[in-house]
Amino acid sequence: MRELFRIRDYRLLWTGQAVSNFGDAITNLALLLTAQRLTGSVAAVATTAIAVALPTLLFGLVAGAYVDRWNRKRVMIVSDLFRSGFVLLFLLVTTADLMWLLYVVAFIQASLGTFFTPAKSAYLPRIVGTEQLLAANSVSQMTQIVAGLAGTAAAGIVAASFETLSAAFITDAASFLVSLAAIAAIRTSADPERTEAVESIWADVRTGLAVATHSRVLIGVMLGGGIAMLGIGAVNVLLVPFVVDTLGVSETWFAALEGSQVVSMVAAASLVAVLAKKIKPTAIISWALAGVGAVAASISLVTAPWHLMIALFVVGWFMTPLHASISTLVQTEVSDELRGRTSSALSTVITAANVTSMALAGVAATLVGIRSVFVLAGIISVLAGIATAVLFRGVQLAEPAESAA
Repeated sequence: MRELFRIRDYRLLWTGQAVSNFGDAITNLALLLTAQRLTGSVAAVATTAIAVALPTLLFGLVAGAYVDRWNRKRVMIVSDLFRSGFVLLFLLVTTADLMWLLYVVAFIQASLGTFFTPAKSAYLPRIVGTEQLLAANSVSQMTQIVAGLAGTAAAGIVAASFETLSAAFITDAASFLVSLAAIAAIRTSADPERTEAVESIWADVRTGLAVATHSRVLIGVMLGGGIAMLGIGAVNVLLVPFVVDTLGVSETWFAALEGSQVVSMVAAASLVAVLAKKIKPTAIISWALAGVGAVAASISLVTAPWHLMIALFVVGWFMTPLHASISTLVQTEVSDELRGRTSSALSTVITAANVTSMALAGVAATLVGIRSVFVLAGIISVLAGIATAVLFRGVQLAEPAESAA
């Protein structure tokens, strides 16, 4: 990890990411709190969440195709610039009658983000080289978690201290500008190494899908992630009512619960590089999915909040290696000119599964109970691990040429 941070351009990219993730976390919670304060409606809160998630499903594949045509650094800069302006429009949403504006701006913000994420994923291998790629993805995951926790806490402080959430949106706007400045200072070439003929954008999308669906490794990654999220998405939604209603404890426990998982995810980040020398990323994914499933099922036995803290602490050890290995395979199994499209394809599949799982969570909990849903979710994730192990058996992983860092 020390060698990773000796790379100047990676330090700049990491700084921009950390600050931007902090700002994003502030706004994500502030939007939900704004919807709750102005309307008092669960439907309004859910609509806000959907407005944020929907663009990945609608535009993810197309955004990835454009990322494989355009300069990746320029895409990230333009995305940050526009988002820094649009986020300030949330300041205008002061009454329930203006909730439509919140939905529209949230949708636009998330749509701009669908370009930034695959651009960063495709650019990262150029900056760090293949030897440092798994470690870089691990640090990125760790950074997102820690910055997200800090941003969520900051949003809570703002909400408790002020009548309005204006400070949260202004902070996020500033974070985009800091990210923009850091990325602008990067020197590594960001032009895609395109060798295929430039056709229509839909032809590019079809090419990306064809590559993704003809690779056993990429099929395994998307299938495993998609199947697992069909279960884990429901767990994420039902943890709140489980803690408050089933366990009957105060909402103040959520800080300790989230903190327990963050601690293990950060600690696991330091082990990813060691694991990579002994275990293939494909094996890490299969075992991690099975481990997450086993822990999710065990939550059905929880009778006290400290039991849940232990479960979340254990699951954190699986999550960081899982995310880092998935990102690394998507980046290394295809050429530079296809990285944007394959990254977007993965995000689209996982987001679709997550949204479906969240939508069905309430119905499933009503029919069979929350504890039974946890067991079912765990079984689904374990099956995802088994499915990936079967698909990955005997595959030869690509060994791309070393990128200049």
